[in-house]
Amino acid sequence: MSDTKRVLVTGASKGIGLATSLRLAKAGYEVVGVARREPDDGFPGVFVRCDLSDVEDTARMLEEVTRERPVCRVVNNAGIAQPQPIGELDLATLGQVVDLNLRASVQIVQALVPGMRARRFGRIVNVTSRAVYGARDRTAYAAAKSALVGCTRTWALELAADGITSNAVSPGPTATELFRRARPVGSEGERKALASIPLGRLGRPEDVAAAIAFLLSDDAGFITGHVLDVDGGSSLGGR
Repeated sequence: MSDTKRVLVTGASKGIGLATSLRLAKAGYEVVGVARREPDDGFPGVFVRCDLSDVEDTARMLEEVTRERPVCRVVNNAGIAQPQPIGELDLATLGQVVDLNLRASVQIVQALVPGMRARRFGRIVNVTSRAVYGARDRTAYAAAKSALVGCTRTWALELAADGITSNAVSPGPTATELFRRARPVGSEGERKALASIPLGRLGRPEDVAAAIAFLLSDDAGFITGHVLDVDGGSSLGGR
C-alpha cells in the first residue's frame, strides 16, 4: 500500500473517531488509531494505546508510528470539554482542555509534516466544534477549538507549497457516548440541543466521518484552510 494511504486518527476508540476509522478502512486506507483504550469490538487497522494528555507518551507514540514509514494523512479528533461557567472556571481545567485539544494536535502535526513534505503530499483534518461560535459553560473548550481553527488556517498557508492541505470539520450536537452521558434520551439537555438544529435531529458520528473522509481524500486536493460545519444548520443565524 502507498505510504500516502496511511492515516492517523486520534480519539479512535469510539464516537466520531471510530466511525471515521471504520469508513476509512472500508475505503482502502491503512488506519492507525490512537486512544487511551482500545475499542470494545476491535479496530479496523493498527491500534496504538497512548495518553495524548502526556507529552512524553505522545512523543513515544509518534516515534513508533513513523519509525518505518511516514503518515501522510491525519485526523486530530481527540479532545475534552470539561464544561464550567466563566465564574467557576479554574485555571487547571483550562490548561487541561487546551492541552489535549490544542497542544496534542500541534505536537502530532509537527512530527508528521517532515514525512509529508518529503513526499510532497499531505492531508490534515482537525475536528473543532460548533462551540467556536460561542457556547454556554464552554469558555475553555471554545477557546481551545477556536485556537485549533486558527492553526488550521495558518498551516494551510505554511504548507500549501509542499502539497499539504489543512482543513477542519466542525460538528454540532452529535449522538456520541459522551453526548448521551450528559444529555440522556428524553432529557431537557437533549431537548435544548434538538431545538437548536434546523434539520431537527442530532448528528450521527457517521455524518461527521463522511465529511472528514472527503477532506482527507485525493478529491479534496484543491481545498485548504476551510472549516466545514457539520451541524444540521445549527450555526446559522436568522432564527
